[in-house]
Amino acid sequence: MATPEGSADDIFLPGGRLRLDCFNDAALRALRESLRLARETRWDSVRSPHVFMGLLAVPDASIRNWGERLQADLALLLDQFQELFHQDQGEEEAVLALNREFLSDNVICLLRDAYDRAIDHGRNKITPMDLLISLLTAPQSIVAQCFARIGVTARKLTELAFMAEHTGRSDKN
Repeated sequence: MATPEGSADDIFLPGGRLRLDCFNDAALRALRESLRLARETRWDSVRSPHVFMGLLAVPDASIRNWGERLQADLALLLDQFQELFHQDQGEEEAVLALNREFLSDNVICLLRDAYDRAIDHGRNKITPMDLLISLLTAPQSIVAQCFARIGVTARKLTELAFMAEHTGRSDKN
């Protein structure tokens, strides 16, 4: 369920800025990379594939563990997603910030789901694994659909993420 605008429990401040205190350092690095990658692929807003690319660009131990379990080269996977989501026509120097107005509706839902997941697991900060699992389990996840095209189901991706999360335990606050 979506959090009402302006709620104290929301991950956004009343003006739309993202509450950075809701994210651990690794998750913040990934989000900042998602901004860079959205610009680089010529989008005028951050979409869920950009969040995924951000996780791949600066993987913490749990994301690296997930990649190993998937038997994937994260750098190659990042290159493939950048190529897949690059727009030839689009903003070359889009102004983007960690603010609600620059995030797609799917990313807003993803961030709120990741925060709910962190809270459900007894943490007050979102980790990269919270972002990844929320991204993979989102209805109609474009990232999961990309993997499905090559025969890897969202369920398998999520199972591997759960395993990596429980092995790495990089979710310290």
